[in-house]
Amino acid sequence: MNHHDLETTLEPQLEEASDLSTLRALRTQTMVLGHLLFALGLAGVGILSLASGDFPYSWQPVPDWVLWRNYLAYASGLLLLGLGIGMLVKRSARPSTLFTTIYLAIWVVLLQSPHVVQAPANVGAWLGFCENLALVCGGWVLFLSFGEGPHNSRLRFLADPRLPRLLFGLSCIVFGLSHFVYVEATAAMVPAWLPHRVFLAYLTGVGHLSAGVAILCRVVPRLAAILEASMISSFVLLLHVPGVFSSPGNRLQWTMLCVASALAGAAWTMGFRKEPVNDALGSFRKR
Repeated sequence: MNHHDLETTLEPQLEEASDLSTLRALRTQTMVLGHLLFALGLAGVGILSLASGDFPYSWQPVPDWVLWRNYLAYASGLLLLGLGIGMLVKRSARPSTLFTTIYLAIWVVLLQSPHVVQAPANVGAWLGFCENLALVCGGWVLFLSFGEGPHNSRLRFLADPRLPRLLFGLSCIVFGLSHFVYVEATAAMVPAWLPHRVFLAYLTGVGHLSAGVAILCRVVPRLAAILEASMISSFVLLLHVPGVFSSPGNRLQWTMLCVASALAGAAWTMGFRKEPVNDALGSFRKR
């Protein structure tokens, strides 16, 4: 076999390996972006709690009657700040992400679930629940991206990223429904310089719904997650960053910026694939 014949034979395999390498690089970039936004967003929430001595509004609705509430707020802020920084340090990234996910799950169970149980038909209650659930899913998938999963056979299902993606898809559907139920409030958040604000509120609601359905039905789920992440990231840039600049002393604006950034990070992580691309490259080398 001469050089030309060998090149012709190997060309399809080489193109396939190149495509896999490009795909792996794209997934790595989205995971890095998701990791960064998720960690910084939650660390920002922690800083706000430390600065104000309070919990972050509806995202962590601790009742006023709770004993030592202010001290718990400081403790929560310190924990979120420490875990957020820990997620950005290579040695501590994996355990910090695990503890962050567990802590966020506690928010969902103890703080958000009671509101849903008390008013199961209230979309607002579900919105708070699902915003926190989406953060849990982001931390969950980010933790799985570090490699090792649970060793206990009873917990093997926790090592499957399809479960957090399913929950994230359900959360997106609730996000979309909230745009329709609270269309006036949603439209009021759209910058005044953009035309047809009510239409944009409905349009982004459809975007959330479409992404959620696509993720749930596994119809181009990674593309749907990327588009959802892009949309939430655009909210950060177009809504929340200008909101902070227009009112830098407003804690609500800062909180919305930090939470939206963390949600965007969670969405970017949804493109993670459990089966590493290295396996596909390995099978190519064995041909």
